[in-house]
Amino acid sequence: MKATRWRCAEQIIIASQTVDGLYIGLLSGTSADGVDAALVEIVSGKVVFNAAATRPYEERLRNKLLSLNESGAVSLPDLVRLNREIATVFADTASELIESAGGASAIVAIGSHGQTIFHNPDGLFPGTIQLGDASVIAQATGVDTVADFRSADMACGGQGAPLTPAFNNAVFRTDQPRVVLNLGGIANLTFLDEDTLGFDTGPANTLLDAWIKRHKNQPCDLNGNWAKTGVCNDALLLSLQSDPFFAKEPPKSTGPDYFNLTWLKGHLETLGREQVCEPKDVQATLVELTATTVARSILQSFPGGVEILLCGGGSHNAYLVERLEALCRPCSVSTTQKSCGMHVDHCESIAFAWLAYQYMNAQPGNLPAVTGASKAVVLGALHKAP
Repeated sequence: MKATRWRCAEQIIIASQTVDGLYIGLLSGTSADGVDAALVEIVSGKVVFNAAATRPYEERLRNKLLSLNESGAVSLPDLVRLNREIATVFADTASELIESAGGASAIVAIGSHGQTIFHNPDGLFPGTIQLGDASVIAQATGVDTVADFRSADMACGGQGAPLTPAFNNAVFRTDQPRVVLNLGGIANLTFLDEDTLGFDTGPANTLLDAWIKRHKNQPCDLNGNWAKTGVCNDALLLSLQSDPFFAKEPPKSTGPDYFNLTWLKGHLETLGREQVCEPKDVQATLVELTATTVARSILQSFPGGVEILLCGGGSHNAYLVERLEALCRPCSVSTTQKSCGMHVDHCESIAFAWLAYQYMNAQPGNLPAVTGASKAVVLGALHKAP
């Protein structure tokens, strides 16, 4: 095979061959509900989905992770324990797919995003923390594991997020403009037009899940059924929308360490005693917050409408989708599955398999126009299998 060349900032990188084959992507999103894994075959950059596996966190582990967002405090022994315990869940999930592929020797590499517990891209010393020791994953699975995908971008002055726009550009771009909307714990957009742009718009499932967990002890608001029984509180919505993050120009990213129940409590307290807001009304207002902030971002760029492709857990929330369809008119709203054949639950895990492919081929994985980094760089660090 002839050497291939591509430009990374001002440097020309040369690869003697393309490392094609089977890759596994591992991800636990900001909702911290468990691990999603995807097995894909990538040949010359073309991604073909093979299989998926999902493993929920035990309730004890999930509650511990979610409590970090509210308290912001963790002891060093707990941090070490969580790092190892999460890695074990990741490895067990990957092992299901490795077995179905015929063994570790069939897999080129695993791309593990890990579990984000802190993400602060601003300030004098920006940083990000993802748990799930990649060396443990590599040793347990017998497969080379690429992890720590955000640090290199942040070292170049970027936000380290969102990273999926580069993947979306590679697999969802057509000759017509599109917007990919990922409704995970945090909502993020990818604009596929003449240029590729992307950014986090604010909270999605992270607040919806946390609020129903507190008041009804349910892990999520299935189909938005509880929110639909409530009424949006306009005063609360205006207070939430006044947060400076929503007015900030891209590049921008955020996480549940910022948008959490402590943040919500502060806004509820500003309403005063004269404003009584029932829990179901708060849930309805949180749906409206996600829908309005997403709609404003899209319509500012595409006032005449555009095709919107939904993915992520929030695309199963029928009420949230209903509000998005209403507020995003004249846009058409579909899903990655209906329009492109890629299941809405697998897009992010497939993206990290693709990022592992980019690493193994020494190709950049970030888009500086999205993250704000000074240059395109190869993302990740390799942890060798035995």
